[in-house]
This record gives sequence, structure tokens and C-alpha cells, in this order.
Amino acid sequence: MSYDANTEAAGKSGGLNILRVLQSPLALPLIGLIVVSVLMSLASDNFFSLGNIMNVLRQVSVVGILAVGMTFVILTGGIDLSVGAVMALVGTLSAGLMVKSGLPAELALVIGLFIGLGIGLINGVLVAWGKMPAIIVTLATMGMARGLGLIYSGGYPVSGIPSWISWFGVGRIGVIPVPVVIMVVVYGLAWVLLQRTAFGRHVYALGGNENAARLSGVKTRRVKLAVYGISGFTSAIAAMILIGRLMSGQPNAGVGFELDAIAAVVLGGTAIAGGRGLILGTLIGAVLLGILNNGLNLMGINPYLQDVIKGGIILLAIYIGREWR
Repeated sequence: MSYDANTEAAGKSGGLNILRVLQSPLALPLIGLIVVSVLMSLASDNFFSLGNIMNVLRQVSVVGILAVGMTFVILTGGIDLSVGAVMALVGTLSAGLMVKSGLPAELALVIGLFIGLGIGLINGVLVAWGKMPAIIVTLATMGMARGLGLIYSGGYPVSGIPSWISWFGVGRIGVIPVPVVIMVVVYGLAWVLLQRTAFGRHVYALGGNENAARLSGVKTRRVKLAVYGISGFTSAIAAMILIGRLMSGQPNAGVGFELDAIAAVVLGGTAIAGGRGLILGTLIGAVLLGILNNGLNLMGINPYLQDVIKGGIILLAIYIGREWR
């Protein structure tokens, strides 16, 4: 077999292409998803059944949507610990507006979306203009949102909402669960915002170097306000799915969901310090987390041990991602 300069160039080109693929922010999350999926399929014969896959995606949808807003925030170098509590508050208030106040369900859901957006904007104002640490601001609003939900409901679920609301939580379009359709739409819109608009470029610039972004003309405070508003809004969308699934507003819902959302973002390859990451990576991270939860349940692993395993995998992902790049 002859060997010439063209063959050598082709070989180098192939090597460079492989290297370029491996350096992609999506490479590590995809490898992790494939490895975990293979391991879980070997551990359980039912893992790759259509019913189980659809169940995984439906279960992933709520945390996956929360992780969209979290991605925007983390890309700017911030954090939002309030997403789970905001979701619970929005769900409780929306259900209460339907049941206690007698408002049309459609109007109650729209008001709920604006409540989530409003809380997110409050977080943004305190972080951007108040110059307060995001972790402290959102920790405080997490407690306040949780407390307001409990006060409003008296600590009990708000039930009696119209039956058609269940469509958001357990309905189907063909064989695809409605929550999965909503999640895909949210990710599609987020992808457009981050990859095809000036706002998306400003988000990355802010997370990469805030001072440099400001000197380049980026309105950094407005960008911060916007990303926290997006986080609050996606929390409200997740609440709509959750009340449809539970058929009630649950003031205690979403405990720990903020940690799952952060985990999905980190597993998806987004740098926790900001400035680097892809929204598609977050989707992969959310699915990876859902597959891990589902597989461990199918294997009958003790729930307490599951938390240890998931925590270890998240730490490993952060370490490997740090070394990889």
C-alpha cells in the first residue's frame, strides 16, 4: 500500500477532527450518557423499553426545565437556589387562585407565570443593582418563597383544580408525554436565545469576564436582571407541569430540586464559574441524571446510597471536566 503526502495530510486532518470533537463541550456529557445508559441496560432488561424511556423523560421534564433557567444564571457566574421554592409557591398560588378565588384556570396559570418572572426579577435587581452575592440573595428568597407558600395554604396541599390541568402533567401527544414536549420547546427557545442573539453573546461575555464585558459596552446589570428573570419564569413553567401531575398545589414540593438543577447543568459541561457551556449539554445532563435515578431504582439500590452515588458522580464529572479542558 502506497503512502504519500495526501495520505499523511488526510490522517492529520482526521486526527484534528477527532481532537476537535473531543474538545467540544458536549463530548464529555455525551460520553457519560452513553456509558451510564450501557451500564444500566446491562443491569436491567427493562431499561431500554419504550415505556421506561418515556417514563424517564417525563420524570426528567420538571428538573430539566428548572435547569434551563439555571444554565443562564450559571453562565453569567451566578447561582439561583430559589428555583424549587419558587416552583412550589407558583404552583400553590395558581391552584389557590383557581380553587379559593374562583378565577378561570387559564388566567390563574398566566398569573402564576408572571409571579415566577417577578420573583426572578427581584433576585436580579438585588444581585445586579444591590450588588449582593447571588447565593445569599437566592437563599433568602428560597426561604421566603417556601414560607409564603406554607402561609397561603396553611401547610396543606391546595386540591380541587379542574381536571383538564392534568394534561400538562400526564397528557400525551401521540406516544410522547406532554411534559417532554414542553421541555423540548423550552430548550429550543433557550438555544435560540443563547446561540442566535446578541443577548446570548452578552451572557457568555459576562460570565467570561464581567469587567471586560462592561468595557466592551455590555449592559451587565440588565443581562443579570434578564437571566434571573428567565430562571424565575422557567420555575413557573415547571410548576405548571407539577400541578398537572399532582393535581394540586403543594407548598412542600420541589425540596432539593435546585440541587438537581445545578447537577444537571454541571453534568452537562457548563463551567460553574461561568462563561462556558451549552444549553444542549444541560439537556444531556438532565437526561443523564434521570437515567441514573431510574437505573438505580430498577436495580433496587437503597435510596440513601443513591444520593451518595449521585454525589460522587457529580464530583467526578466536575473533576474530569476540569482536567479535560
